[in-house]
Parts: sequence; C-alpha cells; structure tokens
Amino acid sequence: MDEKELKTSPKQRIFIILIAIIMVGSIVASYAAIVISGAKGATSGDGTGEIDEAKVAEYLAAYEKKEAEFKEASKGDYEKFIKYKTEIKAYNEATANAKDVAKRDLKTGSGAELTDNNYLAYYVGWCADESVFDSSFDDNNNPTSFAKILDPSLGMIEGWNVGVKGMKIGGIREITVPGELAYGDSMEICGGYNKPLKFMIMAVANEGSLSKLATELDDAYMRYQYAMYGVDYDSIKQNTE
Repeated sequence: MDEKELKTSPKQRIFIILIAIIMVGSIVASYAAIVISGAKGATSGDGTGEIDEAKVAEYLAAYEKKEAEFKEASKGDYEKFIKYKTEIKAYNEATANAKDVAKRDLKTGSGAELTDNNYLAYYVGWCADESVFDSSFDDNNNPTSFAKILDPSLGMIEGWNVGVKGMKIGGIREITVPGELAYGDSMEICGGYNKPLKFMIMAVANEGSLSKLATELDDAYMRYQYAMYGVDYDSIKQNTE
C-alpha cells in the first residue's frame, strides 16, 4: 500500500490481485503471439490490457459528477472540521514513538459513542515534519472541501482503532500513533519505517444519504480506475460479492 491510502479495503485488494494476474497473463500471451506469428498480439478489450478510451472518459465524468455531489453534501461537515486545521503541527518523532496512543478531543460529539467500526470518518493524517500524507481534503495543502470519506469497517491500523475508543459521533479528535501501532516495518511512510503518525478524525454516522453517497463515490472511483487498465469493474465486483 502506498501513502495515498490509509488502508486498502478487502475488495480493493482482490481487484488489485486480479489486475496483476490479468496484466501478467496479458504480457505472457502477447509475447507468445509475437514469437509465434511475428506480429503484435491483439487484445480483446475485456480486461486483457486494451483500454477503451471512451469508457475511461465516461467513467471519469461520472466520478467527477459524484465527487461534486459529495463535496456539496459534506459542506457542513467540512466547515466544522476545517476550523481545526491549525492543529496540524510538527511534533517530536522520538517522543511520539516512546508513548502509547495519545488522544486529544478537539470537539466532543453529541451522538452515540463508537462501539464498533460502523461509522464514517473525515480525516487528515500527517508526519512529524507536519507534512500531510493523506486526508479527506480535495487538496492536502490548500483544501477547499472534502473529496472523500473513510469507511473504517474495511480495516484500519491498530493505533487508529485504539485512538477512537470512547469517541462519539460528531466529535473531532486528534490521535498520535506510535510506529509499532501504525505500519511498523511493513510499509515505508513519512520517509521511513516505524514512523509515528498523527490523525485528526471527525466521526459521522454511517447512515442515510451520506452513507449511500459515500458508497456511490467509491464505486465511481473504482470503475474509473479499473477502466484505465482495460478491466470491467462491475463484472469483477459481481464475481467477488
């Protein structure tokens, strides 16, 4: 996983593996065709490497439309969250790594206390040098709105789960996660391994129109991404559900 995502979801991991298999198979098949016939092997456009530019353009437009809808729907939450952007500050890496997960409530929620991962979260994550590695913002450095939201039920790092305990819906909390409860030595982030991370998290209810829109936004993004590899997202999704 790269630094653009907090955690890859199970369905995304399945799709990534399938794409890898498809692309490797495509390369082998194409090479064999070249050797045998002395010409480039043709691809079918059904997930074997051929990119349908019209589909890519169609899915990109659909994703951008859904993203615009999400930005509008999350405007009120963004205005509440952005007030705390000044809390994104540099911190001492050694000190953060020497302690357990630290919690600091910036705004106490008035909703139900989080008892499981059935909630949605707007977030920003940053390194000790204050650089943002990922967020719900449309632009990590100069945000004007939210462009995505996180579904923690898809799997989060241990430190995140520890940090949100006791939090309530509507609340905004800063958590500091030591490297061993973040990505440890399994992934390089913030310029190395075993790096501590800070997050600012706003928990909202996973229900109603926002929940539906979050799912639609994720599907629109995935459909566009896989089209760029010549893969039919919808058919793969059906086979994995």
